[in-house]
Amino acid sequence: MDTSRKSALTETGLRKMRDVLARHVDSGRIPGFVALVSQGGETHVETMGTMRHDGGPPMARDTLFRMASTSKPVTAAAAMILLDECRLRLDDTVDRWLPELADRRVLSRVDAPLDDTVPARRPITVRDVLTSTFGLGMDMTALGTPIMGAVFEQGLTPNLPEPMPEPDEWLRRLGALPLMHQPGERWQYHIASDLLGVLVARVTGQSFEAFLRERLFGPLGMADTGFHVPAGKLDRLPPAYVPDPQTGEFHVWDHAEGGRHSTPPAFQGGGGGLVSTVDDYHAYFRMLLNHGTHGGERILSRAAVELMTTNRLTPEQQAARTTLATENVHVSFGQGQQGGWGFGMAVRTYRGDYAPIGQFGWDGGSGTTTYADPQNQVVGILLTQVGLSVPDPAWLVQDFWTALYQSLGD
Repeated sequence: MDTSRKSALTETGLRKMRDVLARHVDSGRIPGFVALVSQGGETHVETMGTMRHDGGPPMARDTLFRMASTSKPVTAAAAMILLDECRLRLDDTVDRWLPELADRRVLSRVDAPLDDTVPARRPITVRDVLTSTFGLGMDMTALGTPIMGAVFEQGLTPNLPEPMPEPDEWLRRLGALPLMHQPGERWQYHIASDLLGVLVARVTGQSFEAFLRERLFGPLGMADTGFHVPAGKLDRLPPAYVPDPQTGEFHVWDHAEGGRHSTPPAFQGGGGGLVSTVDDYHAYFRMLLNHGTHGGERILSRAAVELMTTNRLTPEQQAARTTLATENVHVSFGQGQQGGWGFGMAVRTYRGDYAPIGQFGWDGGSGTTTYADPQNQVVGILLTQVGLSVPDPAWLVQDFWTALYQSLGD
């Protein structure tokens, strides 16, 4: 464990956290993890276990992980840079940059045939995309409907056997589908974050990754973060496992060599495509806690950070978030019950567990969790290589947060 100068993190609490996390590795259900906790000037990093379920190299502080949906908060920051520069406005319609999404049709009801539509009441705005309310998304309560079938068939989401197409083709396919809900009406998961990456690229005339490197990764020193892993770093990327839900047997979903991240992807997915390390993500979330500054350099305005990290949803929009978190436990095992949503991340609006109101961040289906807590000035990150096909990584994450908050002194 690496330690900097003294803060309110207690040695007794950190030792208890280490013991709690060790139980998960000792069980054989979690091969290994890397965890980081920071408060003020003190940072603790815990590595445990191995990169493969059958042994292999030990987990290290610079081990690379597929960040999955914990990519979403970073994507939001890219758009906020453009808002700060007045190259985007919250209530701009997106048609100017995304003409494929002009003149939308909306399903008469969520389970309607794809040709049973009504006109959209208004165009899609930048605000709709930032808040994940533009009208189309991953709706686990609508599986089996024609629209969800079309989303999967068209390769509009990650994690399918076929890779997502390049951005222009992806957007063409998206534009050929009706919306599920009227723009601004309902919160829906994931697709908005991928769309946001495409919007940033269209506005800037750069690839999404090039803009991220220039304006976020470079200034923040996030040298290990990107959409693919160069050959010289592949030995730092463990296989990604999706255990069998019935037997718990480890199945490899993605290898390092020859895997999804071994070459640059056609689609740089803002919703779930990044690979990173605990230290890189710590730099990003610490910048948010510092109101947009890093090492004396301003990355985002204070106002932009406040917009991103406070609830932006109406009670009606929040209802869909609550449904996803509470009624789909076979997918999420209770993850996501924070109440609110800012831009690209959850925002805790009620005290539902050990974390206080105001904590912000998100979790990833590959076994990742990244949150910052303004009240305690804490950043917590836990990364593993076990996907949420089984409850074990979710239990690990929940125990991490419970133990972290017990490690804080009075």
